[in-house]
Amino acid sequence: MKVIVTSIFVDDQDNALEFYTNTLGFVKKHDVPQGEFRWLTVVSPEDPEGTEIVLEPNNHQAAKQYQERLRQDGIPVTMFGVDNIQQEYERLKGQGVKFTMDPTNAGPVTIAIFDDTCGNLIQIAQPNR
Repeated sequence: MKVIVTSIFVDDQDNALEFYTNTLGFVKKHDVPQGEFRWLTVVSPEDPEGTEIVLEPNNHQAAKQYQERLRQDGIPVTMFGVDNIQQEYERLKGQGVKFTMDPTNAGPVTIAIFDDTCGNLIQIAQPNR
């Protein structure tokens, strides 16, 4: 068994697609109308057949509460791996991304946390070697 799809709740699918593709560098994989919303997924350009991230509308009250509570408590909704965290941090800051935690050594990894503009905190991590 392996993970093929995971979801991130977002408050605006268009804004999320813009941020996840143009700012973070993911690639749109699916964009299928589903009534009021869309089946909207992105993938890493490094693994286009790998795990898809669904940019899932947070229109259900439980999803909104989950998203809001994690954000209030400073908890990232997911983690993305990077090869060079300092370089990625500088690249994203240069694009106006707001970080809530600058690169910080956390034992086996160095982590940083940023706001995805869609209601979530996202963590990036680089293994310490």
